[in-house]
Amino acid sequence: MQAIPPSARKNFVLDTNVLLHDPHSMFCFEENVVWIPVEVLEELDKFKPENTTRGANAREVHRKLNERFPSSAQMTGGVDLEGGGVLRVCVNAALKFQDGRWQDTGESPRSVAARSVFPDLSRMDNRILATAAHLADTEASVTILVTKDLNLQLKARALGLEAQDYRTDRVEDDQDIRRTQRESGAEDYETIELPRTRLQAFSSDGYIKLEASERKLLNNQFVVLSSSETPKHGVPARHMKDGQFQTLSREHVNIRGGRSLQALNLGQRFLLDALYDPNITLVTVYGKAGTGKTLLSVGAALEQVQAGEYEKMLITRVIMPTGKDIGFLPGRVEEKMQPWLQPSYDALEYLLAKPRKPEQFEGRKVSARKTSASAGGLLSGGDKRVKPYEPLIQSGILEVEAITHIRGRSIPRSIFIVDEAQQLTPHEAKTLVTRMGKGSKMILIGDLGQIDNPYVDAHTNGLVYARNRLQGQGFMAHVNLFKGERSEMAEVAANLM
Repeated sequence: MQAIPPSARKNFVLDTNVLLHDPHSMFCFEENVVWIPVEVLEELDKFKPENTTRGANAREVHRKLNERFPSSAQMTGGVDLEGGGVLRVCVNAALKFQDGRWQDTGESPRSVAARSVFPDLSRMDNRILATAAHLADTEASVTILVTKDLNLQLKARALGLEAQDYRTDRVEDDQDIRRTQRESGAEDYETIELPRTRLQAFSSDGYIKLEASERKLLNNQFVVLSSSETPKHGVPARHMKDGQFQTLSREHVNIRGGRSLQALNLGQRFLLDALYDPNITLVTVYGKAGTGKTLLSVGAALEQVQAGEYEKMLITRVIMPTGKDIGFLPGRVEEKMQPWLQPSYDALEYLLAKPRKPEQFEGRKVSARKTSASAGGLLSGGDKRVKPYEPLIQSGILEVEAITHIRGRSIPRSIFIVDEAQQLTPHEAKTLVTRMGKGSKMILIGDLGQIDNPYVDAHTNGLVYARNRLQGQGFMAHVNLFKGERSEMAEVAANLM
């Protein structure tokens, strides 16, 4: 690749949220100049003590910068990067703290504009913006502010300063992102037409080899094989590799001592086939609320642990609170995670409780005393009511994990469910997937229409990143769930609200 001449290099100014999103982002701008405003270093320092992924990323950025700038001379002049670019720290001398307040004494055109339009320099965003404006006026090359804060992008453009999102890990061409967020609940899967005789043979034999077609299918991609003569009677199949297809192996969940579940639609049949195949060790799932992604994942994992195929089952959920994080909740990790993992606990309680027959409720009389005790979660005698899943936790068969404590671990012979995976950053997703040891399986499930993490969106979150980077690998399968099965009201609400 031909080197970029110095005159054509661009100046990229990185906001704090870009570095928190991806600590390696400073090395991803090819042969251009990357600027870290000194205000960003100050802001990173606030996050450093956090026992969260964000805190870990802040500490990692500090370590990398300390390695790159071992002396003040290098801090002032910048350092060369392996890719041909330059890394520099920017100190805007025009920003001064005097008489108890911040002042911008710069006289360049954009600095004057920034001072008049956004005068509140006590806000860190406005100081970072002032620094980017100062660079844009003092550097000969084009200056671009890189931030994941949409409002800061708009403020920069109001000053005539180019601004953009950090797009290195953005997935642009994933049609499933749009398809799974449509208001319609109609199932939309790849369909391959066959002569009726071959389709009948496939249904009977469970296997077929087709000639290569123009459509490139991925390993473990789920499709429907159909005939033009009977288009409504397609046969669901999984493409293994090189035009080889096989029928699905599982369509139900059977919990020992509990309930049995049957797949209610085509997407759920695809999901169960992937969940029960020991050769598929990573499953990613996109699905709206009520499509059954959590219930089926928990049920399939529990049945396989009961059968001894895995030693234990781990569950976590990405915590995206408004305000304080997990560390402020009392008790053990299970108690801290209780509010966040309640959907998984609900699924376990449903799966482990045998359905009662109507006659069990006839003629049943409950005293007011027992009713009152039960309402408080107690049985007669003052004993706490034991949830069906609590013995699993006590025996170590079920473990509750906090993502913030997962770094450095190796997890063998386990099945690991990550709920709300759409809230993950790509860096967090990589951290989780690389924890899996031999004999383990990971299930990443999420709703791309419900993202609360301010650092990711439908195209940059860890769930779509993991799917996009690993799709086609022999150990990985992806499933889209379109049809809600929770209730008619839940399905209509998911589509229309």
